Amino acid sequence: MTGWTSNTTEPTPKITVMGWLRVALRGTVIGTVTFGGLILLLAIRLIERPLFGQARPITPHITQWVCRTALFVLGLRYTKVGDPITGQGAVVANHVSWLDIFTLNAAQKIYFVSKSEVAGWPGIGWLARATGTVFIARHRTQAAQHVQHIKDRLAQGHQLLFFPEGTSTDGLQVLAFKPTLFASFFDGDQQTDMRIQPVTVNYSAPSGADPRLYGWWGDMDFGPHLLTTLAQAPQGAVTVIYHPPVNVSDFENRKALAAHLETTVRAGHSNSQA
Repeated sequence: MTGWTSNTTEPTPKITVMGWLRVALRGTVIGTVTFGGLILLLAIRLIERPLFGQARPITPHITQWVCRTALFVLGLRYTKVGDPITGQGAVVANHVSWLDIFTLNAAQKIYFVSKSEVAGWPGIGWLARATGTVFIARHRTQAAQHVQHIKDRLAQGHQLLFFPEGTSTDGLQVLAFKPTLFASFFDGDQQTDMRIQPVTVNYSAPSGADPRLYGWWGDMDFGPHLLTTLAQAPQGAVTVIYHPPVNVSDFENRKALAAHLETTVRAGHSNSQA
């Protein structure tokens, strides 16, 4: 992966013998749950799609169960603050790690909006496609097509989750929100009807560990980070803060909306670091 980079050295904790045992045990259980859930999801989707199209009234519950189970097996303590929105709407959150897939799916039926490169990543890309992720390219020539695709999915009642920072970080900061993707909310009737909920994701490393333990950024490889996370003991915690949603119609343009959402997410992150 590539993206935001830090000025300091990436954490490289060594895995002990006991750590490798935890990797084997946790990895086997999480892998079985994840891919077993995926097979079940795909099987049900064969029935669900002809009957409901893109609506997906059943399969997101499988995704939620898999994510909750994975967090439990991993030993990462999960806390939810506030309530996710219901009904039509969108969600924006800060982006720290591949772990966000589990933490943000655990309490809410959402569909991620991700860069097109993710579709080709081993394992993650396959899971993302199966769970209804919306993939977008970064080319400006395709901007109008992406806006229409997002509008179509929102019209289906899907709650789409955006990472407006455009990249993941070490978890110690929130980057500036890019307003580009918010254009779809200021097109036609979307501005009148749409609500967006800002969400802050805060990871806390266990005492004595590098505070950036759960962050995954820059050129860090997925494999080593996954192994380190599986081997960690004791584990830390993640807190997901669901802030009050806002109405798109209350904002003059996408830049004003992006700025407000960024401020809200950043405030939740700053409070956790105090």
